[in-house]
Amino acid sequence: MAGFKGGMGGGNMQNLMKQAQKMQEQLQETEKLLEDWEIVGTSGGEAVVVYMNAKKTIDGIELDPKVVDPEDVEMLEDLIMAAINDGYKKADEVYKEKMGPLGGGMGGMGGLF
Repeated sequence: MAGFKGGMGGGNMQNLMKQAQKMQEQLQETEKLLEDWEIVGTSGGEAVVVYMNAKKTIDGIELDPKVVDPEDVEMLEDLIMAAINDGYKKADEVYKEKMGPLGGGMGGMGGLF
């Protein structure tokens, strides 16, 4: 093994570690961004509005009093579920957009992760 100087080469390993640290910092910044990002899911022409962040933590729900019918609770349940699912879909889009450049299984690390 002529010319082999042992290890992965000091400079290459240092660069790899710096790259990993930078990606970790970017990941943490993006995680914080996703926690602060407001997503609004709606249904029934905004009769039901669900507020959540891009990590799908629901912060609040608003109901138009017109959809609160004690004789038709099932309709209200369906509207709430539809608003939550609308919010989840939007949150997934934001997550993919913001996390995509950082991830794909850390593919930017030369397949090490």
